[in-house]
Amino acid sequence: QVQLVESGGGLVQTGGSLRLSCAASGRTFSSVAMAWFRQAPGKEREFVAAISWTGISTYYTDSVRGRFTISRDNGKNTLYLQMNSLKPEDTAVYYCAAKSSVRTATPRAARDYDYWGQGTQVTVSS
Repeated sequence: QVQLVESGGGLVQTGGSLRLSCAASGRTFSSVAMAWFRQAPGKEREFVAAISWTGISTYYTDSVRGRFTISRDNGKNTLYLQMNSLKPEDTAVYYCAAKSSVRTATPRAARDYDYWGQGTQVTVSS
């Protein structure tokens, strides 16, 4: 059974940092594209960052570029999101996602991902 389990969320002040982790199990994810999305109350789920299956290419939405860093450790089957200089508008539930097909392009649309975690809450206080 494939599972993605996020951790690392919490409450932080403006300007603070958090590191999210997404532990994958049930299969190896070393050859699939993975991503982070977030959903704030009353809003649609939005793309945050993605990383290619090689780990070489990364992609960010404009609002987090320069503050967030996505990375992966294929040996540990784990995806990370380092979040620095956090702002109140970053408050949301953060989800990790993975494709099921191997060695594909790296999508930014939620509909193109097949596996999802349950989410972890990030709250940034002003």
